[in-house]
Amino acid sequence: MAAAIAAVPGALVFAIDPALAETEVLCATLDLPLSCSANAVLVTGRREGVKRNACCMTLAHRRVDVNGVVRRRLDVRKASFAPMDEAVRESGMEYGGITPIGLPPEWPVWVDGAVADTEWVCIGSGIRASKLIVPGAALAQLPGAARIDGLARDVPA
Repeated sequence: MAAAIAAVPGALVFAIDPALAETEVLCATLDLPLSCSANAVLVTGRREGVKRNACCMTLAHRRVDVNGVVRRRLDVRKASFAPMDEAVRESGMEYGGITPIGLPPEWPVWVDGAVADTEWVCIGSGIRASKLIVPGAALAQLPGAARIDGLARDVPA
């Protein structure tokens, strides 16, 4: 993970209490808006028996359009969030700390345009005991990454 983080210009790491790893809890505790945090959502689907995966990055106050944009991009009939045990096993990261940085290279990283347009975002670091601060645009420049405008939608109030 250290080598992967070094490949992201400007990335900063800070330690947190693992009990604060969930985005909403961390933002509430530190009095931060959800709009400055981004979540990595691992999604999966199958087509003709072949599993297809992707990591979707969205701002914390938005939700990934799994049944629309993601399903079409994966080219599957049904897309869903990867089960927790599968996400942990396949990413090699702790649940609550999953990040697109350092994912296996076969996982495409789709970055919502709102994330890419955010100057700095707080994201997972691969473990629950720390977070990363990275330029949003840097996430769209990761190997295998693509900016996808409209990947996520605002959550209705």
